[in-house]
Amino acid sequence: MSSKVAINSDIGQALWAVEQLQMEAGIDQVKMAADLLKFCTEQAKNDPFLVGIPAATNSFKEKKPYAIL
Repeated sequence: MSSKVAINSDIGQALWAVEQLQMEAGIDQVKMAADLLKFCTEQAKNDPFLVGIPAATNSFKEKKPYAIL
């Protein structure tokens, strides 16, 4: 009985994979890549990893240096 359940599960997973691949095949990959590139270049000016964080608004910057005595 358990082998029959495993076979049905395998068939279900295979059907799901086929449906997923058919859906993905219908997507225009070139247009999606162009849209993603456009979005990334538009958002780059606001990305703190690319432009850095201004010292005035950086809450993690040390306020004054430590002096070693």
